[in-house]
Amino acid sequence: MRAFLAILLFVGFVGPAAAQALRPGDTIHISVWQDPKLDQTLVIGPDGSFGFPLAGHIRAAGRSPQAVEDILKSRLQKNYTGALDITVSLAAVNKQDEEDTKPRVYVTGEVLRPGPVLLTTRINVMQAIALAGGLGPFAAKQRIQLHRKVEGSDRIFVFDYKAYTAGLDTADNLNLRAGDVIIVPERGLLE
Repeated sequence: MRAFLAILLFVGFVGPAAAQALRPGDTIHISVWQDPKLDQTLVIGPDGSFGFPLAGHIRAAGRSPQAVEDILKSRLQKNYTGALDITVSLAAVNKQDEEDTKPRVYVTGEVLRPGPVLLTTRINVMQAIALAGGLGPFAAKQRIQLHRKVEGSDRIFVFDYKAYTAGLDTADNLNLRAGDVIIVPERGLLE
C-alpha cells in the first residue's frame, strides 16, 4: 500500500513538475520507504533550503524534485545498509510567488482605488477603471491617458470617458496589455 501511495505521489505531482525548478515557499513531500519516521511535508525556506533529519540543510531552490531526491539519497545512505528508496514530490507551489508573476496593468490618479489590476482576462480601459473603483469626484474625464511601451518607446493614448459613456467615441477604449499604465488626471478649475 505504501509503495502504491509513493508511486501515486510520484506520478501525480512529480511527473508534470519534474522539469520545474523548486522555489522558496514551495511545499514538498519527502517519503523514505526504509524509514517511515522520516516522511515529511516541508516548506522550502526563504533562503531556498530546508532541514532534514540525518541529512542536514539541503539547498532545493533552482533544483528539480529528482535532484533533491539524489542529494537526500547520497546524504542518508551512510545511515542504512541497503539501497534507499526516497521520493520527493512537489505538494504545493508558492502562491505568493505565483501571484507576483501574473500580468498587471496599473491605474493611478483620480480613481477610488489606485493600484495594480490583474489581467486575468482581456480587459479594456473602461473595465480597468471600473476595477479600480471608478473615477474620483475630481477626475478629468476627457483627458484620461493610457501609457504603453511600444518598441521601446512610451506611447500615450487619450481616452475620453465622457464621449465613451455618451456613446459618441468607442474606438479609444483599447484592450490593455501587461505593463500598461492608466493615468486619470485631476480636472482643472474650468473643466
